[in-house]
Amino acid sequence: MKKIICFGELLLRISPALNRKWIHDASVPVYIGGAELNVAAALAKWNTPVKYCSVIPDNYITKEMCEELALKGIDISSIIFSGNKLGFYYLSQGADLKQGGVIYDRANSSFSELKPGTINWNEILNDVSWFHFSAISPALNENVADVCKEALAFASSKNITISVDLNHRAKLWQYGKHPTAIMPALVEHCDVIMGNIWSANNLLGIDVDEFIHNKKSKAAYLDHATTTANAIMQQFPKCKTVAQTFRFDHENGIKYYAALNDAHQQYVSKEFHTDVVLDKIGSGDCFMAALIYGLYNQLSSQHTINYAAAAAFGKLHEIGDTTNQTVEDVEKIMNA
Repeated sequence: MKKIICFGELLLRISPALNRKWIHDASVPVYIGGAELNVAAALAKWNTPVKYCSVIPDNYITKEMCEELALKGIDISSIIFSGNKLGFYYLSQGADLKQGGVIYDRANSSFSELKPGTINWNEILNDVSWFHFSAISPALNENVADVCKEALAFASSKNITISVDLNHRAKLWQYGKHPTAIMPALVEHCDVIMGNIWSANNLLGIDVDEFIHNKKSKAAYLDHATTTANAIMQQFPKCKTVAQTFRFDHENGIKYYAALNDAHQQYVSKEFHTDVVLDKIGSGDCFMAALIYGLYNQLSSQHTINYAAAAAFGKLHEIGDTTNQTVEDVEKIMNA
């Protein structure tokens, strides 16, 4: 069975407890992460053949990280050791990655120094039937964006299924290019696109109703999701599946649901509610992994979107970047 490959930057997340507690305790939790690694970890947990491609420095810290990934069942044979710096990000406990609390330390990392022609895609993609990346990598700099374009062109020539998560990290797009000048040329290779109506606007220039929040209606959001999905599939004809998530603050907690559109209809997940959120990081990556899991295993569209929404919701109740949910755990949430 051919593998899914996830390509992106391996990161360490430093997660201090604020009000100087981290100083007084002389202790800070550290998690292995990165959007694409989080996807790979979930797929491995669900017994799906997956490997991970990144570029990291060669030292004892990164070797221990790789040992941990291998223990999770991830094929690490496509990790490249080069350069001198690992990428980091700092996010205080309980904060949201999309809020202002995130601090990136990724400049001059091994991955950010990637250039076209560096990676032997013919060798790395030899045993692969699915290639996954996210909009975070091309946000780093134009060279990495060109590496993504190189990989996607090669994967397309091999008829490898390609998926993208339209993660929008405004803090990362700092090299003088607007996302809409970079992302469309990458997305045109994609068969599966995941995001939401706002990321499609920020990254692809797809129109968004600026007054959608005023309508305060689930039906309005889902109608907009169909409009956005149709616009994406019209602009990028290779795309056959668009999945979009909706996560809103609700009373003291979170309200969550998702939709999957193909060329024929929209499939909507159950709506989930919780008053307790332990960690928002990795929830979207868990959704992406579950979407790939469902499509890779040829599950029905309705089952796939239900599974993806349940997996993402379950991740909100786990601390750390990667999920430890089993298939049975996700199905229990899905069927509750």
